Amino acid sequence: MFELIEDQITKFKKIVFVTGAGISQESGIPTFRGNDGLWRNYDAMKLATIDAFYDNPKLVWEWYNERRRNIFQAKPNSGHIAIAELEKYAEVVVLTQNIDGLHQKSGSSKVLELHGSIVKIKCSVCDYREEILTEITNLPPLCKCGNILRPDVVWFGESLPQDVWQNAMNFASKCDLMIIAGTSLVVSPANTLPIYAKQNNATLIEINPENTTMSGEMNLEIRKTSAESLPKLVSLFKNKL
Repeated sequence: MFELIEDQITKFKKIVFVTGAGISQESGIPTFRGNDGLWRNYDAMKLATIDAFYDNPKLVWEWYNERRRNIFQAKPNSGHIAIAELEKYAEVVVLTQNIDGLHQKSGSSKVLELHGSIVKIKCSVCDYREEILTEITNLPPLCKCGNILRPDVVWFGESLPQDVWQNAMNFASKCDLMIIAGTSLVVSPANTLPIYAKQNNATLIEINPENTTMSGEMNLEIRKTSAESLPKLVSLFKNKL
């Protein structure tokens, strides 16, 4: 599976993972696309917008409460665990589009959440932020200032937190190996991260059962799932280092 890079393993000191919904789907968390993206006959991609929130904040919060319940019950899979284990052999940074916190649960110590976190909420007007690990009642919840609270996530059409994005670009630009796992690379600007790595002559590996828009730019394409592939990569590091 990883034979093409086996002789390069000792050269990979800085590894960056770019992860997406595919790796979380293997833990039972639905994706936005396909049949998984339907909730009570609503298109999830249309619910994850600021316009949908202001049009019907109670509906959007009901959806996020259900997502929170699902995510809180989910456990890291062997793909998440393998990424955390790689920290024994190299400097590993995870740049994730997922909001579920499963990378942190698996033990990864350097995780940049590009699209925020479902456990965090913030005021739609003031600077109030909080982390809540229980179900949110009295929907939509209100801030002390009287305005509506919202999930502290990046919705379609919103900008990424600039400090997080700047750090992500910096890590991508300096890595020796970038592994793109479980993401279709259609969401901007996260889909530009492999370009920064390529400019640094990093080796690019794509792990995805399906082709993506950037498959042709990869040094190695693995058409299997993250849970199946990544433990084998860890074994390779164990044997070589």
